[in-house]
Parts: sequence; C-alpha cells; structure tokens
Amino acid sequence: MTDVDWAAGAAWMKGEVMPISEAAIPVTDWGLTHSDITYDVVHVWDGRFFRMDDYLDRFHQSIKKCRLSVEQSKDEMRAILHRIVAQSGLQRSYVSMVASRGQPTEAGSRDPRYCNNHFYAWCVPFVWVFKEDVVQRGAHVMVPETTSRIAPDAVDPTAKNYHWGDFTQGLFEAKEMGFDNTVLLDHEGHVTEGPGFNLFMVKDGVVSTARSGVLQGITRKVAMEICHHHTIPVSETDITLEQLLEADEVFATTTGGGPVAITRINARTFSNNAPGEMTRRLSQTYWDWHNDPSMSEAVDGTL
Repeated sequence: MTDVDWAAGAAWMKGEVMPISEAAIPVTDWGLTHSDITYDVVHVWDGRFFRMDDYLDRFHQSIKKCRLSVEQSKDEMRAILHRIVAQSGLQRSYVSMVASRGQPTEAGSRDPRYCNNHFYAWCVPFVWVFKEDVVQRGAHVMVPETTSRIAPDAVDPTAKNYHWGDFTQGLFEAKEMGFDNTVLLDHEGHVTEGPGFNLFMVKDGVVSTARSGVLQGITRKVAMEICHHHTIPVSETDITLEQLLEADEVFATTTGGGPVAITRINARTFSNNAPGEMTRRLSQTYWDWHNDPSMSEAVDGTL
C-alpha cells in the first residue's frame, strides 16, 4: 500500500487490517437496516490515546445495554485500536469501535436473538465536531421549537447509538437559519444535548450540565473532573431553556474538540460573542492533561 492509501485511515474487520476505503458491512446487516448498533469513539492527539480505559468501559456498558455479544475482550479491542492507528500513521485521529447486531441467520428473520453480532473498528484523521474556525470564535447553536429529543424510554441515550433522526431534523433547521449546530430539548422542556456533544452552562461561577436524557460523555466527565481540580462548583441538574439563556457562559464538550465555547443560542449572545474566561480555563487544562501519562497512552504498533 502507498502512503496515500493509509492517510485517509484504516479499519479492522474479521481479523484483517485494511485501508478505510475498503471497509464495508453487508447491506442486510441490522446495524445498517435497523440502526441496531452501538459504538464509541476515542481520539488520538499527538500520537497518544486519551482516556482509553474510560471509552472502553463505556463501550462495554453500551454493548450490554443493547444486548449484544462480541468475542473480543477489552484488551483485544485495545490492541486492535492501537494496530489500526499505527498502520495509518495518523498522529491525530478519530478512532471508532463498533458492535453491530449483524445479519440474521435466516433470511428475512425478525428475531434479534438470531443474528451474528460482530465487532469492527476504524480510524480517520481527527474530526472536529465544530470546525476549527468556529472553535476560535465560539459556536452558534439553535434550539428548535419543532424538534424534540427522542424519549429515553424509546432509545437509551446512555448507550451510544446511530439513532440520529431527531438530531438530523434539528440540524436541518439550524443550518437553514445560519447556525453552526443544534441542541434539543426533551418533551418536558429540559435541555439535553447536541449531535456529538454535551452542554454546560456557567452562572455566577457555578457550572451545571443536564443530568438526564443524555450520553454520559467522557469529555463531559473530564470537564467535571477539571472543575473539581480547580475547586469550581459543578453539578448535574435539570436545565430549562430559560435558565440556559440567562447563563453567563455556555460551552459544549466533545471528543471531537474538547470544551468548546457556545457564544450564541437562538437570538441570545454570550460573552460578547467570544469564548468566556471559564471556558478558556477549562479548555487549557483539558489539552494540558493530554500529556499526563496517567490519562493517555502512546500509540503502540506492536500490540
């Protein structure tokens, strides 16, 4: 393979490493036809995986919640992720681990118990959930009036999934109105999350984030750890749109970019349309922690 073949990324499927362009699943795989799938994403920054154990733990919890079963252990998954990133040569990478329901053992079956569950993984160059220029000025997001987050008793948001029908509709509304992204409310009017990120607000020096109806984000977890590290009050609570719009600062947390300032929500502008002091402080510590060997591990091509 040439360098160009691997520069776009690599994948592991059925024991083989291949260029990302060659990776595929069958058209009858329930991961595709039913979105019956769970996944997680860890990132590599400057040649080091960040918080790998946290992502592997959450992925295995999601597998259990979705009643999936794959043969790979956590250690085997770790080795596979190291292997594909080493093969790609990417120093900054977005690395996905996936468990799919797979194909039914009998064509046309509707019984999820009789499908061949399987694991695969892939990596591509680092993905910014918010574009880099947006990160610099702060993101503008829209909370739509006509689209709500799917109820957690319908699709469990704590098991990372591809059920993006609600987010997709919210994104269409936001993009058509000139916003960078969207955040959805639940059916009771509480703030939940956006596509690929959790949301925090800062009011009178206190940091808050939604306590329910959201993915328990690893970057969300790290942000709360950073608050404790700096002795900043932080809590998980219900947040209404009205409370959010009265905040001093708002920021998102995402594997694809860390803490990112939200400087506009609907017609409300925060921090003079620039990242606020609290967000900048948390972001600085977040990226500094990437060099801490207790939180990161170097990509190892020998695993």
